[in-house]
This record gives sequence, structure tokens and C-alpha cells, in this order.
Amino acid sequence: MATISQSLPRPSRPLTWVREFLKEELAPYPGRAALVARMTIAATIVMIITMTFRIPYGAYGALYALTISRENPDATIRAVKTIIIAFALSALYILLGAMFFLQDPNLRLLWVIGTFFVMFFALSAMTNYTAAVRFGYLLIVTIPAWDQQIPIERKVEQTLWAFATISLASVITVLIELAFAALRPGDVVRQPLAERLSSVADLLDSYAAGDCGDNKTIREVTRLAMAGTSGPRRLLRRSNYSPQYREQIGAVIALVARLVDIAASMTLSTFELSGYDKDRIRNLASNIRSIRSELLHGVVLSRFVPVREPSASLPLLEEMENTASSIDEVFAGLRPLTAYAPSIGNDPTSGFFLPDAFSNPDHIKFGLKGCLAASLCYLFYNAKAWPGINTSITTCFLTALSTIGSSRQKQALRIAGAIVGGMVMGIGAQVFISPALDSVAGFTLLFIAFTIIAAWFATSSPRFSYFGVQAAIAFYLINLSEFQVQTSLTPARDRVIGILLGLLMMWLVFDQLWGSRAGTQMKKTFISNLRLLARFAREPVSKDLKVALERSYSLRETINSNFDKVRGLADAVLLEFGPRREQDLISRKRIRDWQPNLRMIFITRLVLWKYRARLPGFELPEAIQPAQEEFDNRLAKALEEMADRTEGNESTPKQDLSKAYAQLEQAAWKGSLKTQNQFSLQVESFLLLSRRIALLADSLEKEI
Repeated sequence: MATISQSLPRPSRPLTWVREFLKEELAPYPGRAALVARMTIAATIVMIITMTFRIPYGAYGALYALTISRENPDATIRAVKTIIIAFALSALYILLGAMFFLQDPNLRLLWVIGTFFVMFFALSAMTNYTAAVRFGYLLIVTIPAWDQQIPIERKVEQTLWAFATISLASVITVLIELAFAALRPGDVVRQPLAERLSSVADLLDSYAAGDCGDNKTIREVTRLAMAGTSGPRRLLRRSNYSPQYREQIGAVIALVARLVDIAASMTLSTFELSGYDKDRIRNLASNIRSIRSELLHGVVLSRFVPVREPSASLPLLEEMENTASSIDEVFAGLRPLTAYAPSIGNDPTSGFFLPDAFSNPDHIKFGLKGCLAASLCYLFYNAKAWPGINTSITTCFLTALSTIGSSRQKQALRIAGAIVGGMVMGIGAQVFISPALDSVAGFTLLFIAFTIIAAWFATSSPRFSYFGVQAAIAFYLINLSEFQVQTSLTPARDRVIGILLGLLMMWLVFDQLWGSRAGTQMKKTFISNLRLLARFAREPVSKDLKVALERSYSLRETINSNFDKVRGLADAVLLEFGPRREQDLISRKRIRDWQPNLRMIFITRLVLWKYRARLPGFELPEAIQPAQEEFDNRLAKALEEMADRTEGNESTPKQDLSKAYAQLEQAAWKGSLKTQNQFSLQVESFLLLSRRIALLADSLEKEI
């Protein structure tokens, strides 16, 4: 027990973690202020229209104007299309259900319970999660209206108004996004490339200034290296560029990715730079900024000529210069485009449901758990004739996730957002501000002020953004439910009680029935990432470069996604309690300590993969290839053995990567001599990265 208590965080550490967490989540980043402005404008316009013309469900319209995807105008239009179609299908489903089941209370109850199952099953089994959420959300919003003792015509009218209001809000959001895009014209494919080029130039400027990169710049370059270029490649597939230009931009995307990967690898070590090296770095940074500017304008006017002289202190510098030069050469037609990137194909087709939707029992279990929690809430508030707490079933729907911890995390954010947005801001505004308001203009100022705050929270990472969304909906439900200043505190009280009821039912059902702890999922995901990295270490296994590139892209995106998933699950572990809590906290601390090393191994491997695939500028002598493959296999075995030990399984003796590196270095030296130092630069950079990854893997292996 003494060992456990020493391994657990001290009492003061959770407060430190919360402070660092909030500091990280609320810190500004490029484009955040503009995004918050667009969200606020869209929500405010929807509010003004619904309040002026007395359109029902204005709170939900304002919420959707706040939360619709704003990746780029095209993505926003696609998201809106998905939302409108999903809402239309949901409205049709409700009307058809009313036609067949409304007259018989028993049949209606069965229909409502079956509807709850369909909603939760769709969340788990549909390929388009956004469509599943929107489909279920309109059902959650409108089902209580059909329980009211009002004429059927009025019920149909309310259902159609709910669909119309949210669709109107979606259209307004698209128009706002298109208007901002027109004011700030920019290509949705080239903008992400410009962002990456700018981050590399910033890093080089910091090196030239002698501070070896500030933490903010290093984090940004590392983040972009981890994220890869799947987003720009996906947008390029959907673009209307000419075939030749698509080929050129596809090659540029690959070259920019290489530039970012090399820059991220540079951040893994410290070095002393001479005055000559600093001047050279400044020149490279300046040329990268020129390339960025010219790329945004769609022209390449200048040619960057690399020095082509190895740097003793920074071997990767010449590779960065050659890569920057290659971007010009691509547009000048001096390099084959297919050497850098695979041909741009169409998006793979996908079905309506996941391949295992009807064979994997987990989807059925998830649907049954969600159905049971929501049904208990529905039965309770109808039995008590308390319709004001119908937010309980909304709570069940919006907090239902696949693990206890992540569900609790969302529940905690929901109740915290409800308290801040409903009780603090909503009721506070009713008591202290609303009595002084006598016009829509005054309420608009209050609405804008709160929406800016909520939008800033909502633009945090997925770990915290839901807090801002929930604060917004709590405030909107209190202040936009009627077409006048809300003077009664009853709506706020009922909605908070409804949220608490929903959380209670989720705790009873999701914790006790087929529960999956976040600590267990965190460990499984970390182990899975170790095995995926082992696979990536052996890549490419195909001789076809295009196939190899596609496999590397797929592995890279999966590994990066798992890093984020482990991080989110680690946060969720803090919200889990029970007899396994102490052990889960110990595992959490260890995995969080191991994650940075594993990330660095991944980032370094991104560049080493290019040597293994022999991309232009990364060619090595043939004599080195056997030793390179042997080193990569030893690295893969080391990662697999780490996964085995993390699982608690017996494993073979540890891999001696230092010895494997020594053999690789010897083979590289012999291979370089045979080619009269033609590949000396590539060999030197390759060995630097290989030695670094060996040290990182050895260090991680000892810790595990």
C-alpha cells in the first residue's frame, strides 16, 4: 500500500492539473478570434430574427448557428446539407409515428421507447456520426411537444417549426461563412499549406535568433507534424482544379509535409549554430515565407537555390533547403510529380452503417443502455406530470459515449455548463440585468457578450469544447424560450433538475450495465498504438510507391488519432471512482509519462520512413538497405515487446537497439565510402535520426 500511495498524485496536483488544463484550452491560437466572431454573428442574427418574428425554437436555432462545422466554406455547406437532410428525415419519422401510434397511449409509449433505441443505436452504428446526432436531436426536442394536451394541428405545427427554425439557422450560418470567405479570399487547399510553411519559418527564425525554438513554436510544429496533411489531401480530392494543377498541388502537399516532418525532427535535440549557419537559416526562412506568399497568390515568381553544403551542426538543414527548392521545381516542371505523392483519387465509398453494425453486439448493447436511461427519464417526468424536466432525456442522449469515463466527462461538462450558463449567467441576467432592459437592442448586447464567452469555450479542444456549448444552450433555453424578457425562475430550476435526473439515470445504467471503464480503454488504446507503431516501423512493405504512400497515410492518421484518444481517456479517468480507481490513476500517470517519448518516436519515424521508401532527396546507398531493414525490424520488435509487457504478458529479452544502431552505422559508413561520399549528407542525417530513435526507444523500454 505504501507503494501505491507514493505513486498517486499529491492532493495539490489536481489543482495544478486543472490550472494547466484551462490555460492550455483557453489560450488563443491563429484564427480563433475570427472563428468566435463568425459564430457570434451567426447566432446573433438567428436570435434577432426569431425574436422579431416570434419564431418558435429560437434557442435551438441559435445553438446550431453556434456549433455548425466551420472548417471551411465547403465543409460548412456539406455539414448544413447533412443537418437539413437528417432533420427532415427526423421530422418525417415523427409525423409518420404520430399517424400510426398517437391514438393509442400504449402503442405510443412503445413507439417512444423504440425511438429511443433507434437513436442510440444510430449513434453507435452509423458511419456519419453528425447525421446520427442531428437525427436524434430533433426527436429529443419534439417528442415532449407530442405529450402536451394541445390539438394535433398544433403538435404538427411545432414539429415543422422546429425543423424550419434549425434549417434557417443552418442557412444563415452558411451565408455568414461565404460572406467572410468573400471578404478574405483564400484557397481552402492552399491555406493549410500556408499555415504549415509559416510555422516552419517561425521555427527557423527562432533558431536564427539563438533560442533553439520557443515552446509555442515547437508545440505548433509538432502538432502539425502529428496531424499530417490528410485534411488538405481530402480537400484536394473534392476540388475543381484542372488535372495538371491537382497533380502539382498534390506534390506540393507532400513536399510541405516533408518540410514539417524535418522541422519537427529538428526540435528533438539541441545544437550550437555558427554565425554562418544562422545566416543560412534566416535565408531559408525568408525563402519559405516567399514560397508561402506566392503559393497563396497561385504563382511562383522566384527560384530558391539551395546552398548544397552540409552543415556540421545541423545536418537536416540542407535537406530542408532541398525540399524548399523542390517546391519551385514542381511548378517549373523540372521534377516528376508522381515521385512525391500518389495520384488523387476519389473518396472511398462508405455505407450508411458501419460494416459490423448488425454483427457487433456492442452496438446493440449501446442502444439498449441509452434506451433504458432515456425511457426511465421519460416515464418519470410523465408520471409526475412535470414536463419542465424533459431536459433529462436530452442529457441522456448528449452524454452517451462508449466508456464510463468519457461519458462522465461529458456529464461533468454538461452540468458545469448548465450551472454557469443557466444558474449563474441565465438566472443572474434575469435578476440583475433583465429588469433594466427595455428593448431588443439592449438584450442583443447581453446576448452578444455571453455568446462571445461561450464561443471561446466552444472553440477549445474536444476535451473542453462541450462546456461552452452546454453553457450556451442553458442560457438560450432560459432567455429565448419566450418572446419577452424572462421574469420567472421556474424554467431555469426545472431545466437544472432535468439535467440532474438525466445524469443520475446515466450513472445507474451506463456504470452498472455493460460498463467499460475509461482506464481500461486508455490502456488498450496505448497498447494498440505501440503495435501500430511497430507496423509503421516495418513500412513500406509494398514495392509500389503509391500503395506504400497510402498505407503510410492511413497508419499515420490512425496513430495520431489514438494519441488524442489516449489523452482524452486519461482526462476521463479522473472522473471515475470505485475499487479500481487507485490502480487506474497509477496507470494514467505512467501512460501520460510514456506518451511524450512515444510521440517523439512517431515523429522521428515519419522522416525515417522517407529514407526507407527512397523518396527524392532521401536516397541511400544500396549497401545500407539490409542493415536499415534489420534496424527497423529490431525497433518494431522492441515496440511489440513493450506492448506485451504493458499487457502484463511475458516477453522475450529486450532488444539492444544501441547495438543495432552500431551495426547500422558501420554499414552506412562502408556504403558511403563505396559511392565516394555522394550520399554523405543523406547518410549523416539518416544516422542522426536513427540514433535518436534508438535512444528514445531504449529510454521508453526501460520505463515500461
